[in-house]
Amino acid sequence: MDRQFGVIGGGSWATALVKILTDKKHIVNWWVRNPEIIKNLQQHGNNPHYLSSVDFDTSLLAVSADISAVIDHSDILVIAVPSAYVEQSIGMVPTGDWKNKKIVSAVKGLLPEKNILLNYYLQQKFDVPLEDYFAVLGPCHAEEVASEKLSYLTFSGIDLVMASEIATHFNTEYINTVVNPDILGVQYAAVLKNIYALGAGIAHGLDYGDNFLSVFIANAADEMAGFLKKFGVNHIVVGEHEGEDPHTHRKTPNYAASVYLGDLLVTCYSLFSRNRTFGSMIGKGYSVKAAQLELNMVAEGYNASKCIYNINQSVKASIPIAETVYRILWENVNAATGFKRIEQGLV
Repeated sequence: MDRQFGVIGGGSWATALVKILTDKKHIVNWWVRNPEIIKNLQQHGNNPHYLSSVDFDTSLLAVSADISAVIDHSDILVIAVPSAYVEQSIGMVPTGDWKNKKIVSAVKGLLPEKNILLNYYLQQKFDVPLEDYFAVLGPCHAEEVASEKLSYLTFSGIDLVMASEIATHFNTEYINTVVNPDILGVQYAAVLKNIYALGAGIAHGLDYGDNFLSVFIANAADEMAGFLKKFGVNHIVVGEHEGEDPHTHRKTPNYAASVYLGDLLVTCYSLFSRNRTFGSMIGKGYSVKAAQLELNMVAEGYNASKCIYNINQSVKASIPIAETVYRILWENVNAATGFKRIEQGLV
């Protein structure tokens, strides 16, 4: 079936996803707020602020600042704006515009004013049913998509048939796709891994070494699994499989291996990780405001740490690492003091 794709957002992740779709020869309806980016994309075929090395075929781009027009001309909409700007970006769209649309969330955070995932916001605000909602996760950095280094994307949704179809539109020589039904688990995992990556950055800024960082990340993975179990998430233990495919004899997928653990690892270790970079500045003594100004991009782990702290007041999972990161960022706990506490709890 010929699908019409729309992408909402003009940042690096949105630009990477548009690259994948246009490499598959899809015409993409692309909503971008910044008029300079729109002009440059239309005239020169590149985004001057994000992934500027990517050259687009302009005949495949329908770039517009009119979000209603982009939604109207698309049947699959990819929302790829930072979580803090979701309401500002789409909040005024009429409810009827979303009817019968398939929504793919590329938002890697919780809406900070509401402490909720995008699917809950869309359901409450626009009556978008969960059956029409999907999420795309990594492990995948936009910069490596731009340079066409082999990467993996996970598409999640309770409608596995539709999730599988959407995934086929993103399969390229440099993108492999995985599909799973764990729509809530993958999103919460993406939120948590950003917090832990920010913590890994703080550790780096405090001059901890690789030996410590490996134990820190292993404990973060265990902490993440404990939080996800509170939500009834399955497939969170690496090494556990439910048999094998009767035709290929390959093991059934274990989502913990890539979308949970893999995304956590790459976000904690990669120099492309803005959460790691932001955390490193905090560890070196920057204030939050100074780090935000220096980074000049959104580090999702900052707001996420507060959201998860608030959510956990009712969930009551044991997440001392995430809570310490929250206290460093939001309650002015000294980074070195906070990590001394973390040291004592690592096993």
